[in-house]
Amino acid sequence: MSFGQSGSPASAKQVQYLLSLVQKAGHASFRDARGALGLTQRQASGKFGRDEISALIDRLLAGDDGHEQGEGAGLAGAFAGMGERISAADRLQNERAELLRGMPAELLAAELERRGWPVVAPPETP
Repeated sequence: MSFGQSGSPASAKQVQYLLSLVQKAGHASFRDARGALGLTQRQASGKFGRDEISALIDRLLAGDDGHEQGEGAGLAGAFAGMGERISAADRLQNERAELLRGMPAELLAAELERRGWPVVAPPETP
């Protein structure tokens, strides 16, 4: 494991897949996409942890709605506002919020109840 990398390294297939998504979004390489994606210097050289690469792949896929809106369309939605530097704490909070949006409501409610929070289902709309 290299310095600054948590967990096990990403596989070569994951790195190639991420590179193909980055290129589809209109960038030549990780280094070229560094500012748009908010990559670290280590990541810009193609070195990722499994968790890091999974999060980046998910973001790129979430931003790609299948419509060809021009070069970089997939990155625009997935990384809106990421061009400017944000703190690691803000980035972590954003990643957690994005992860929670994809969770089924029943799973979130069960976890809140397990933690002692009262949960009430929203009223059904006709």
